[in-house]
Amino acid sequence: AIFFEARDQPITGQLAVASVVLNRVESPRWPDNVCDVVFQTKQFSFTHDGKSDNYRKYAGNKTEGQAIEVAETIAQEVLDGNRLGLTSTHYHTVNVNPFWAKLYPFDGRVGDHLFYTAPAHK
Repeated sequence: AIFFEARDQPITGQLAVASVVLNRVESPRWPDNVCDVVFQTKQFSFTHDGKSDNYRKYAGNKTEGQAIEVAETIAQEVLDGNRLGLTSTHYHTVNVNPFWAKLYPFDGRVGDHLFYTAPAHK
């Protein structure tokens, strides 16, 4: 998810995307593991864009290979507990305006992504 959703973003933006995934894992509203959160139907755009979800197929390109290394390092760091402290559960790029953006409190912008936290489930 970090590679596909944020590889062109600053490190902080990639960390923020990773944090969203883990915030969902830790919430009772979403599945309780990273893979199930990431591949939950239509939650992350790269999973339903019709392209391969195998990021390793891009490793032959030098720039993309470097982005893979960065994304993997960030993923491991976040899984090891090195997080930004965000509560965000959602994000989108500045190029789109999803309906839910009006419903959730806005947390801030990092790079080209806007972050939000879904209200607690009642």
